[in-house]
Amino acid sequence: MPRLLSLNVGLPREVQWNGKIVRTAVWKSPVEGRRMVRKLNIEGDAQGDLAGHGGEHRAVFVYQMESYHYWEHFLGRSDFGFGQFGENFTVEGLADDEVCIGDRYRIGDAVFEVTQPRVTCYRVGIRMNEPRMPALLVAHHRPGFYFRVLQEGEVGAGDDIAKIADGPQRITVAEIDALLYLPGHSREQLQRALRIPALSKGWQTSFQAMLKHEPGAKTVDGNPGFANEEQAPAWPGFRPLRVALIRKESDSVTSFVLVPIDGQSLPVFQPGQFIVLRLPVDPDKPPVLRSYSLSALPGGDHFRISVKSESNGIGSSFLCNRVREGDVLDVSAPRGSFTLRPGENPVVLLSAGVGATPVMSMLHALASERSQREIWWIYGARNGVEHPFAEESRFLLKQLSRGRSYIVYSRPSGIDEPEMDFDASGHIDVALLKRIGVSRNSDFYLCGPSSLLQNMLDGLQNWGVLAENVHTEIFGALEGITPGMARVDHTPHLPQGPPGSGPSVSFARSGITVAWDPKYQSLLELAEACDVPVRWSCRTGVCHTCMSGLISGSICYNPEPLERPAPGNALVCCSQPEVNVSLDL
Repeated sequence: MPRLLSLNVGLPREVQWNGKIVRTAVWKSPVEGRRMVRKLNIEGDAQGDLAGHGGEHRAVFVYQMESYHYWEHFLGRSDFGFGQFGENFTVEGLADDEVCIGDRYRIGDAVFEVTQPRVTCYRVGIRMNEPRMPALLVAHHRPGFYFRVLQEGEVGAGDDIAKIADGPQRITVAEIDALLYLPGHSREQLQRALRIPALSKGWQTSFQAMLKHEPGAKTVDGNPGFANEEQAPAWPGFRPLRVALIRKESDSVTSFVLVPIDGQSLPVFQPGQFIVLRLPVDPDKPPVLRSYSLSALPGGDHFRISVKSESNGIGSSFLCNRVREGDVLDVSAPRGSFTLRPGENPVVLLSAGVGATPVMSMLHALASERSQREIWWIYGARNGVEHPFAEESRFLLKQLSRGRSYIVYSRPSGIDEPEMDFDASGHIDVALLKRIGVSRNSDFYLCGPSSLLQNMLDGLQNWGVLAENVHTEIFGALEGITPGMARVDHTPHLPQGPPGSGPSVSFARSGITVAWDPKYQSLLELAEACDVPVRWSCRTGVCHTCMSGLISGSICYNPEPLERPAPGNALVCCSQPEVNVSLDL
């Protein structure tokens, strides 16, 4: 009979790692006697990162002595102690290729249910002093698993582990883990996994996304089960387009219409996407990269971007002051995941300032298809002089049988007519949405200043709007994801020390270009040296949290990720540049 060999607990601590401070509870130590197991953890135990660990479905982590022996042999080590893998229960038996999601066990006075495999992150690599460990656990089908506590009670080392129920579908922990993280899954496997009620919500969401994009057996790179997976762009790198028209939209916003010069049509982009321009601002310096949302109806004959002139904006100053009709600009293919989703919910296109550009494209698309959904166009500007697309948006809304508009000016001028040019003075907030009759069951598309976005996100959450119904676009660098580390905001800069001699690496959102130096193990390490905001978790090519758009150039992987992203994307945690590259960071 399986047996609980050791009961291990630990509280979060701060450890030094690569010159940084990491808060983690991956260090667990054996305890004597019996401990009470509660719904969220064990007496004396806690999780350091509740976003990635802990919660009802990840209350207790289990790892097997059989896997201890396997890793001792594989790594050539003999220094392991109980709790070495961050587990609460070190067990004899319960192998990952035998235990199934939904299985139930009695240990001591408590009853448990298997909910999911371990989600590996870089901290197990720190604990093991083996950076490859997150990828090894998955590749060797030995992740370990989590228990949910069905009945609280006391447990202790030496307790027998009695199986009291089989999970439905009989899919093992190792099979579920491989289904998400490794290539080769099928539609039938995904459907079976989703019929297991015990499977935690996060894994269900990933499998639902994979099933939606998976008509049959997997045959291409990429995995929609991971967040922000973009499909391959229409062309690699940059393509020359001619400026066919320049038009003022407001006192500060100018539109540029770009057309092909080679007779080849442009791709029909998704409403809300953006393009990257490579601008020759200074002939003695590398070109600067700037991203601009597409603001017109998706079509094959032209792109339109609309740019706000900023006094200290390098890209906008170049476009608004130096570019003329007939000039040729280098342009990337459309990309971005802030796109209009199909459905029947009401649509709220909410923006302020130049944030109107991506939702303007969405409004065009909805008007073009004569959508029968309820459409709200909610926009905030300082006054009429600063109000772009005023007539254009009114014209489009008239083509929608259920189109509604509400315009807010923060400082209306004397020539602005209430109830004609604008509906109210002040600022947009959730109280306004409630007052004018917006349904909280809408799909919300938000773009504008960071202060507006944060206020709206907080307000919508407090109102009870589902997180999956709220979509945002951010101009500039995305917020970093650095689990276990304190967030520190710095202005991106060139790395310290002498410049490298390798290919150039351009971080498009952050606006810097730096020469590659092989002293860095990965593009992620280079970005961190430049204080470019980055996102990561495993740092070994497993989780795809670090995935970034590869705008131009090519990269190589070392180590090879367990599954490559779709073409046009790069896992920066385990890649290096082969030639000059541009990244959407």
